[in-house]
Amino acid sequence: MTEATPTVAGGSLTVLIALGSNLLVAIAKTVASVLTGSASMVAETAHSWADFGNEIFLLVADRRSTKTRDASHPLGYGREAYVWSLIAAFGIFTAGSIVSISHGIQQLIQPENATNFGVAYLVLAVSFLLEGFSFAQAFRQARRGGINRGTSTGVYALTSSNATLRAVFAEDAAALVGLSIAFVGILLHQLTGLAAFDSIGSILVGVLLGVVAIVLIDRNRRFLIGEMPDARLHNEVLRRLLDQPEIDRVTYLHLEFTGPGRVFLVASVDIVGDDTETHVAYSLRRIERRLTANEHIQEALLSLSTPDEASLNAELP
Repeated sequence: MTEATPTVAGGSLTVLIALGSNLLVAIAKTVASVLTGSASMVAETAHSWADFGNEIFLLVADRRSTKTRDASHPLGYGREAYVWSLIAAFGIFTAGSIVSISHGIQQLIQPENATNFGVAYLVLAVSFLLEGFSFAQAFRQARRGGINRGTSTGVYALTSSNATLRAVFAEDAAALVGLSIAFVGILLHQLTGLAAFDSIGSILVGVLLGVVAIVLIDRNRRFLIGEMPDARLHNEVLRRLLDQPEIDRVTYLHLEFTGPGRVFLVASVDIVGDDTETHVAYSLRRIERRLTANEHIQEALLSLSTPDEASLNAELP
């Protein structure tokens, strides 16, 4: 199956790199915002502290979603990743977007001139390098997944079942864009003497964070309520079923993500021949065990088709 399962080490490494980078950046921006009084720098400070807090939630998501399933959770704990990632997305919206927009509007009404522009530029440059390093790690992980699935890096990051990768990828990309916006706002403030440019930069950073937060909230919402895999993965699983020597045809197939890289499979199949009920039951259980041996299939449940049900046909790759 082409939907890669994130290992604890691989997923946590991406989050840990983002966590460390955001902490260093947040401290530097805090100092710079105090020294400069720049509205854009205040917005960037709120952005980085929000990202730092969110990475903690993502670490929790990474750990809890890989817990072994038990009697109380027969489909495992995979959806924990979407719960904690959803909380992190709300954090971006409240601690990042709302603070940045409200501060920018306040500065438009009561503008304050910024000082020590050199400090602001230095911090923005260092922040860009650190955020770029973190984004590069997330980009590499998303690129590998995109190659495996046969799609672009951006599309994979947005649609993948890996919630922590999507959050880090989106947050770091937004951070790089936000830093560019802040630089332009501060530069125009310095060149023109108009603090409004700095305030507008703060508002734009807030709007950017709001858009990213809404996208992440929506993606996690979709997986929490039962997101189905795309047609490519559906066809791949259907072909896997039809490759089973005991299966003559498949008339129904339902796939639903139970967590990052894992699906719950329900299918109606027609078994080859016309064996007794007992032998058919054994055949179904044997196929189910064979299917769940694949790390991507959390659970498989097969039932028998009726003769009048139409067959499903897998499209050629």
